[in-house]
Amino acid sequence: MTPPVVDTVAAPSSTPAAAAPPSPPQFELTPPATALSMTVTKRNGRREPVDLNKIVRAVQRAADGLYAVDPMRVATRTISGLYDGATTRELDELSIRTAALLTAEEPEYGRLGARLLAEFIAKEVSGQEIHAFSQSIARGHETGLINDRLLGFVQQNARKLNDALDPALDRRFDYFGLRTLYDRYLLRHPTKRTVIETPQQFFLRIACALSRDVAEALALYRRMGNLDYLPSSPTLFNAGTTHEQLSSCFLLDSPEDSLESIYRKYGEIAQLSKFSGGIGVSWTRVRSRGALIRSTNGHSNGIVPWLKTLDSSVAAVNQGGKRKGAACVYLEPWHADVEEFLELRDNTGDDARRTHNLNLANWIPDLFMRRVEAGGDWSLFDPHALPELVDLYGEAFDAAYEQAEARGLAVRTLKARDLYAKMMRTLAQTGNGWMTFKDKCNRASNQTAKAGNVIHLSNLCTEILEVTSGDETAVCNLGSINLGNHFDDDRFDFARLAETVALAVRQLDRVIDLNFYPVEAARRGNLRWRPVGLGMMGLQDVFFRLRLPFDAPEARELSARIAEEIYFAALETSCELAQEFGRHPNFDETRAARGELQFDAWGVQPRDAARWDALRARIREHGLRNSLLVAIAPTATIASIAGCYECIEPQVSNLFKRETLSGDFLQVNRHLVAELKQLGQWTPEMRDRIKLAEGSVQGIAELPAELRAIYRTVWELPMRSLIDMAADRGAFIDQSQSLNLFMESPNIGALSSMYMYAWKKGIKTTYYLRSRAATRIAKTTVAGGDQAAVMCSLENPESCEACQ
Repeated sequence: MTPPVVDTVAAPSSTPAAAAPPSPPQFELTPPATALSMTVTKRNGRREPVDLNKIVRAVQRAADGLYAVDPMRVATRTISGLYDGATTRELDELSIRTAALLTAEEPEYGRLGARLLAEFIAKEVSGQEIHAFSQSIARGHETGLINDRLLGFVQQNARKLNDALDPALDRRFDYFGLRTLYDRYLLRHPTKRTVIETPQQFFLRIACALSRDVAEALALYRRMGNLDYLPSSPTLFNAGTTHEQLSSCFLLDSPEDSLESIYRKYGEIAQLSKFSGGIGVSWTRVRSRGALIRSTNGHSNGIVPWLKTLDSSVAAVNQGGKRKGAACVYLEPWHADVEEFLELRDNTGDDARRTHNLNLANWIPDLFMRRVEAGGDWSLFDPHALPELVDLYGEAFDAAYEQAEARGLAVRTLKARDLYAKMMRTLAQTGNGWMTFKDKCNRASNQTAKAGNVIHLSNLCTEILEVTSGDETAVCNLGSINLGNHFDDDRFDFARLAETVALAVRQLDRVIDLNFYPVEAARRGNLRWRPVGLGMMGLQDVFFRLRLPFDAPEARELSARIAEEIYFAALETSCELAQEFGRHPNFDETRAARGELQFDAWGVQPRDAARWDALRARIREHGLRNSLLVAIAPTATIASIAGCYECIEPQVSNLFKRETLSGDFLQVNRHLVAELKQLGQWTPEMRDRIKLAEGSVQGIAELPAELRAIYRTVWELPMRSLIDMAADRGAFIDQSQSLNLFMESPNIGALSSMYMYAWKKGIKTTYYLRSRAATRIAKTTVAGGDQAAVMCSLENPESCEACQ
């Protein structure tokens, strides 16, 4: 096709001094003769002659205010894909993909791609005669997607809600966030598979479904529309629908040591997984291999065959195609099958004794870590012979365990360090076999003040810690605050943070009453304790905006203060909710009822003790609506939607790949690009050097040392700093935090020291061990020819998404 002739239309001759930089010049295209005979097919099926300038004007409108992009690059590439009869939908998609592919050169192309995609979505929705929010809800109800409760709420308040919708908020999206929303979250017509809501209609639907009145709904909508706060994926998937399973995490106590109990547990896990729940389950009560089965006078095959069956079930229940089912199995290290348990994710050996879908976690008592440190022996027991050990922690566990050793009940004895080394080997080879510490989790929990209330495990992502029992499945619903959006000019805005926390806690508490519970034990436990898990994301963005190295003392102090302010505001809001709606039924069984708060269990003195003492007094008088309030989840997906870095983690690379249903796209750290532009260093040569350096800038000597310190990757940071920061903020987290640890080339000695240090610092739980081999950048080309493909994806991102 002959390229079009470009005629420049003169830009305004001057720009007011106080105005932003001028927009790029406007262009008109003179089409070649070959294009004059072409037609395009509209969305309604009608064909009309090609008008190349419509393509140009559409891209130019979307590029308004984006001074670093060249709209003609996108427009001309779109025109080059034109053929006779091409659909306008195809051309729109080509423009969107073209802009997205250019984000590696200039991050503002991501904004351009998002704006083009927002217009694409708006056309898809309006093409179905849906123009107002209330019409979207009505269409969803007609097709069986929206429930009667939400429809009635919207119909009663249609005018206010329709007027409140703000399509301009779509301009806050980056391409990959909006693409994720479009591909996986927006409601689709059951048969046509077209979306029936725009992004802002989606956010307003969630807000209306989770709020008690219009004022609360509109306030929550503004927070979500501005990407200040997002609920977790199950809430976003299902709020206001006919199956409102809104909770993220389910924790199931170990099945009893019987055939009936084990198969009943399989069924419960399948039901919970079906409705988007991430599963944590203990298996410590089930007898070990070789134990006598009295009813048959035979011997048990141990836990591995049962877990192999569970593995197949988890893979089969794939959450309606939205994402894979995901579960984590917890085992205490005194169980006689622990060594076989640690081999379940190995890539070698008998496949009948391997589970490729289950995640694994060690639920470790302090006694084991002390014996590792002292070089002592460790005894393994059959839980059928010692069922009481599962329900004990701290000094009570120590006494019962040592008494069992003295009675000669051990199945086998080995060196504690040998078993610990096997745990480290499992982590190094698979990233799995997470280290979670039973005694600290129980001693520091608000739920364990009463004897018999015991935490037996964490969840799929190790941030939830709640009491479980045979008749009580623990449940938690999650949401995360985008810290990077809480700024007043160049200062972190703690007042705005408190406002967001108050809205979020009210929303999370509301979920408990609205939620569909797939099993009765989950409903029972959730209504007794009413726990929620408010977390954070974008901590790395905060440090970039403030130009702080991740491990700077100022960064560590700010991280702890943010956690403290979130905890305070969450407790304050929960106390207010208790005054409005009543305290949770189990309040008298909690440490808070005795005036004890999370930081007391850590021996930490908070800032401004007087305000904390006043809050304690209010809590003792009025109670709390929620037994637990704070948990930091991985936020793999919602951080992508919000356009921020995940939870509390440093960046993995300054270059990384985003995977979408429409393709894989390279992104670059926009904060770094802005600084390099100021230095005049953002050039094609610089991009190539960063690619060759695996996304690192540490070897680029001409860059200032201060800049290189700020933009280190997690591979260039000491893990001691991450652990110290986690411990500092842990004093204000009444559940836990998904703490990934990173080691470029794991070795047993270094891992042993790292996890021993984490235990001594009082860390409750850790999550994946990430090695560089699983996140290595794969370069195909650097300069010339094809576009470079740079990869920085995690080994198993689906498991991280089960919570968020």
